[in-house]
Amino acid sequence: MVCQTLKAGADCAFMTKSGCGYNGGQCHQVVEQCEGCARIVEFPAGRFCMSYPNPSIKWKTGHCNFATHVKAPVTTAQAKINPLKASKRATKRK
Repeated sequence: MVCQTLKAGADCAFMTKSGCGYNGGQCHQVVEQCEGCARIVEFPAGRFCMSYPNPSIKWKTGHCNFATHVKAPVTTAQAKINPLKASKRATKRK
């Protein structure tokens, strides 16, 4: 439904016929870590995330999985090699 409280005119999953169904009855503004994210939209009531109603909770345990400005570190894990199988393969090649 279309939000009638803070994000007037925006589509909101928490809006019901009786008002905002999110905890506290309204969405919370973005936090400092959200700066630079493409999901931030500015409304007359403030700046809000369009993906999550309370961004501070998403940043509590690390980084927000909705953040477009944060890139996850790429790690390449080495495959564990069984030395016995490796030695057998090496003898077959010779």
